[in-house]
Amino acid sequence: MSALPDRPNILYIHSHDSGRYVQPYGYSVPTPNMQLLADQGTLFRRAFCAAPTCSGSRAALLTGQHCHNNGMTGLAHRGWELNDYGQHLVHPLKKAGYRTILVGEQHISKDPGVIGYDEVRRLDSNLAGLVAPSALDAMEGAQEPFFMSIGFFETHRDFAAPNSVRDTLYSLPPQNLPDNLVTRHDMAAFKASVRSLDQGVGAVLNGLHMSGLADNTLVICTTDHGLAFPKAKATLLDGGIGVMLIMRGPGGFNGGKVVDSMVTQLDIYPTLCEIAGVDPPGFLQGKSLMPLVKGETAALHDEIFAEITYHAAYEPQRAVRTDRWKYIRRFDGRSRRPPRCSGSGSLGPSSWAPCPCCARGSSRPRPRWDCRCGCPTWGCCWVRCTSRPRCWTWPCASGAARRAQPPPTPSERDRRPWHSASRCSSSCCCSARRSCSRSASRRSRSSRW
Repeated sequence: MSALPDRPNILYIHSHDSGRYVQPYGYSVPTPNMQLLADQGTLFRRAFCAAPTCSGSRAALLTGQHCHNNGMTGLAHRGWELNDYGQHLVHPLKKAGYRTILVGEQHISKDPGVIGYDEVRRLDSNLAGLVAPSALDAMEGAQEPFFMSIGFFETHRDFAAPNSVRDTLYSLPPQNLPDNLVTRHDMAAFKASVRSLDQGVGAVLNGLHMSGLADNTLVICTTDHGLAFPKAKATLLDGGIGVMLIMRGPGGFNGGKVVDSMVTQLDIYPTLCEIAGVDPPGFLQGKSLMPLVKGETAALHDEIFAEITYHAAYEPQRAVRTDRWKYIRRFDGRSRRPPRCSGSGSLGPSSWAPCPCCARGSSRPRPRWDCRCGCPTWGCCWVRCTSRPRCWTWPCASGAARRAQPPPTPSERDRRPWHSASRCSSSCCCSARRSCSRSASRRSRSSRW
């Protein structure tokens, strides 16, 4: 494989939890430096990560493999590691003569020394105020060509304090969240973190320009996954796996181009191999972006794949996405349907006993539900595990009459996670209207069962 005439430097800039909520993607989140980068480079409108978790996404990008192949099925600070750190992108680049430098966030190993960088800059914090000056210092006099990873902690929670009264009053939260004072304030705090991120990116880009390296440096600006909001980070919805991806530099990444075709972060590794003149390893699972950028093809992928296995807990899911459709499947055996019975009657709490899936071996009592027609179900798994309060009764599959159970005693009510009522007037909630409205609002904001 032939490299470009002058092998370019590579600047890999990445943030935490930013999704596509930046100015170049049309959101009212001012990021003038990222906008300038997009104006001068190439923006991929439909770029996706391979995993909506911090370690998994980065590991997939830097090994060119899905997480179940590279080993990073959880978070690095909780003990997960790559199967082989020798598959990291820095190793073929080092063989090609690149000096490799790590500044700031990396999140794929507890010990950054095992990854294989020639130089690791250790900082007290990975916030932009420290990362950007350290990156500029590393850039001065760096041996060329170099690969430099610059990782910013922004926009991970906790966000910076809102620095604009206007943002606090008028910021619009994501569409799946209610628009109220709390969510507007939270979005204003996110915007403050984005401003800090953009200032860090701007400082790095300005240093690149002032050092005369800009024309021969490929800049990659991306993030790990979606925002730390509901239906985003740690989900396989587009809000979770959709990421910004802006590239500027040699190889055709210029001119303010916008690419609408689906791409994945797995495509970055083979792209950099082509630009650096490195033979791509056989384990790569992405495709080079070069044919797409040069206009030699209209699309790289008919479908892209994403996955999550562990984040805060074990939640194995896989997804396939095409231009039009997405299919997400869970693999832990948990049902997304309410408990049903095969006969007639209604469900109600009849006894208290350890639950086999909720208690996970614990002897802590949980409510066992029995159907009036005799088939037992563990209603606590449905009510407690999903954190969706349900009314006192639930209809059977046969659609028979829903009969209300007697109201619980005070001692029972204290132990049960659902609300109660003496009558049930509908199939989905009881006549305690305030409780019903709360449950309905939860359902309206949640995805389908």
